[in-house]
Amino acid sequence: SKIKVNNVIRNGGDIVWCEPNQISRENTLKNLLLKTKGIMIHPYNDLKIIAGQATVAKEILLDIPDLDAIVCPVSGGGLLSGISSYVKNINPNILIYGAEPTEADDTYRSIKVGKIQSNKKTNTICDGLRAQVGTITFPIIQSYVEEVITLTEKEIIESMKMIWERMKIVVEPSCSITLAAVLKSRDRFSGKKVGLIISGGNVDLERLPW
Repeated sequence: SKIKVNNVIRNGGDIVWCEPNQISRENTLKNLLLKTKGIMIHPYNDLKIIAGQATVAKEILLDIPDLDAIVCPVSGGGLLSGISSYVKNINPNILIYGAEPTEADDTYRSIKVGKIQSNKKTNTICDGLRAQVGTITFPIIQSYVEEVITLTEKEIIESMKMIWERMKIVVEPSCSITLAAVLKSRDRFSGKKVGLIISGGNVDLERLPW
């Protein structure tokens, strides 16, 4: 999204473009590492990154230890695997759910068949949820996550609008998806104390989805 590009440039970063698919990302990265002799820090398929993401769950449980469930967005799976591994080791009775766009539902399909599936399409407004689930993150998600709930673009946008209108918080679609999951599964969450991971506000104000 334009706002993410602008923020990277504003903070002194360089943009290296590639095609919007996993193969192109990996090949572009490989060439960049050869050119710069740099070191890759994977954004999600890395145990130290996953451990860092787990601190989100630690902070939540320090504030609200008696949660019944947590709903977290899932893309490459670093945030979801970090949160779920921490929570299940502290209190295995807390239920963990992933929320994923139907238009990029590789984690949902991977769980169904028991092995990693590729994204056939990533045509979703959730630009932060288009990555492929990782080889390290997937087994953790398999072990600790109750279910991945998939959401349509309409459901995601409506929940984003609700958060903006009622909570007065600027959130991006990639995290409003957690509220969409609760609204879609009202019976499952009715009467429960549920934590939603709402972790991003990268929204192009010139191109709102409503």
